[in-house]
Amino acid sequence: MPDVRDLRSLIVEAAYALAEGPHPERARLDAEALCLHLSQRIDPERNRAWMLAHGKDPVEPSLGIALQGLVERRLLGEPMQYILGETEFYSLPFHVTPDVLIPRRETEHLVEWVISLAAHFAQLRIVDVGAGSGAISIALAHNLPQAELTAIDLSPATLEVARQNAARNNVGIRFLQGDLLAPVAGEQFEIVVSNPPYVPLTDRPSLSVEVRDHEPALALFAGDDGLEVYRRLIPQAFAMLVAGGFLALEIGYGQEPAIRDLLEKAGFAQIEFLPDLQGNARIACGKKLRD
Repeated sequence: MPDVRDLRSLIVEAAYALAEGPHPERARLDAEALCLHLSQRIDPERNRAWMLAHGKDPVEPSLGIALQGLVERRLLGEPMQYILGETEFYSLPFHVTPDVLIPRRETEHLVEWVISLAAHFAQLRIVDVGAGSGAISIALAHNLPQAELTAIDLSPATLEVARQNAARNNVGIRFLQGDLLAPVAGEQFEIVVSNPPYVPLTDRPSLSVEVRDHEPALALFAGDDGLEVYRRLIPQAFAMLVAGGFLALEIGYGQEPAIRDLLEKAGFAQIEFLPDLQGNARIACGKKLRD
């Protein structure tokens, strides 16, 4: 990318380069986002409106060099969210690093479903298994201030990101490190919620370079059929739910029959599946009727 004299030219050059990247249809938007990200390091008050109004402003050569570095990362398939270190989930801001899965819009349906379940309980204890960035538990804590939230993850580095996000969003959550529900053995909950790893290892070659090469494998893959975590988590959850409690799960494409079977075998009743925007079963929910 050649040296440029003004901000607008810098963006044009970046967009031209990004048109050869994984998402050419977003080249201009990505170029603007990267340039704004670097500009905000100089002045955090700068926003998109500022950038549009100052397109002819001269820029330091160092900004062009820094932008070139970010563009090269994007061309290698690194997700924009990791490059920027930021994303949004359920209208809340989240810091993300390669230690955590990038929160998806589909997972917002899981949050909405759990919020609807909360009306069933006077006392509400919720545990989020596989907390990642903290997106689910933080969104729930923000919208259900009466609830006691616990978030569990296997990775200490992941939990550190989640703690930072909880502090940023001013919510109180108990974070615990460990495997599935082991850290809360002996406790009971009204709702267990999880977006566990569910991608079959056999699907890895078909994933986008952004997901396959940059997002944490521990948060994505679960054995050859994608059901490895569900087989362990579902019976654990049943044992730790109060009578009348719910298990709410995000599931992968085509997994509805297998998840239904696992839920039924564990003792869950009133099993429901909610579709995503493409009509595929995305959320699974089961109720524990009695101890």
